Amino acid sequence: MPQRGNADDTQGSRENRIALVTGSAHGIGRAIADRLLQDGWTVHGLDRDPQHAAERFHPHRIDLANPAAIERTVAAIGDAHGRLDALVSNAGIMIRKPIRELSVSEWNTVIASNLSALFLLARAAQPLLDRSDAAAIVAIASTRAHMSEPDTEAYAASKGGIVALTHALSISLGPKVRCNCISPGWIDVDGETLSPEDHAQHPAGRVGTPADVAAMAAWLLGPESGFVTGAEFVIDGGMTRKMIYK
Repeated sequence: MPQRGNADDTQGSRENRIALVTGSAHGIGRAIADRLLQDGWTVHGLDRDPQHAAERFHPHRIDLANPAAIERTVAAIGDAHGRLDALVSNAGIMIRKPIRELSVSEWNTVIASNLSALFLLARAAQPLLDRSDAAAIVAIASTRAHMSEPDTEAYAASKGGIVALTHALSISLGPKVRCNCISPGWIDVDGETLSPEDHAQHPAGRVGTPADVAAMAAWLLGPESGFVTGAEFVIDGGMTRKMIYK
C-alpha cells in the first residue's frame, strides 16, 4: 500500500489523483475503474468479491451495508494517501419480487446497499475530499428512478433516492466537493446476445456499454466539468424520451 502523502501531496495534485470506486469488480464499476486507471488515477476498488482486481488497482473486500466497514476502509485509504479526489458510488443490488412477497428485511437490504451506502461513503470521505483541490462525487443511479417494470419497488426507490441525495450533497458539500449522478438505461454488462430489435428500439441505435457510462464518469470527475454539480445525467440511448404505445 502506498505511504501517506506529505503536506504537498494532500493538495490533490491532478498528476497523482486518488479515487475510490465501489462495485469495481464487474460491469459499470469495473469500466469506471479501468477508465480512471487509463487516465492516470490511483484507484481503490471496493467490492464484496474483488476477484482479480489486485492486478489492476488496490482492492478492498467490503459489505457496503456495513457502516463500520465503510468507516474502516475509507480511513485506511486516508492513511495511505492523506486525501481523496474522487468517490464513485456504483455498487448496487436488485431483489425483484411482488410487493406482497418482498420482506421488510429484503427491502432494507436493497436500500442499505444502494442508497444508504452513498450517504455513509460521503460522510466518511468528506474530510479526505475536503483536502483535495478538485474533489468530486459521482453516484450511479438508474433510469428506474423515473420509470419502472413490475416488482422493482425497492430498487426504484433506492435509485430515486440517489438522485435526490445527489443534489442534497452538492449543496451541503459545495463548493469544496462537487456531486453529480449518472442514470444509465440498458447497459450490456454481461456480453448478452442482443438482437437487431434490441438495438433498434433505442433512438441512439444501439444498447449501451459500460464504457459509455465510464466516459461520462471520467468527465464528471475531471477539470472540464468544474461548473457542474447537483445534476443528473441520463445515459440511455434516448429511451426515456421515446413515447411508446401498444
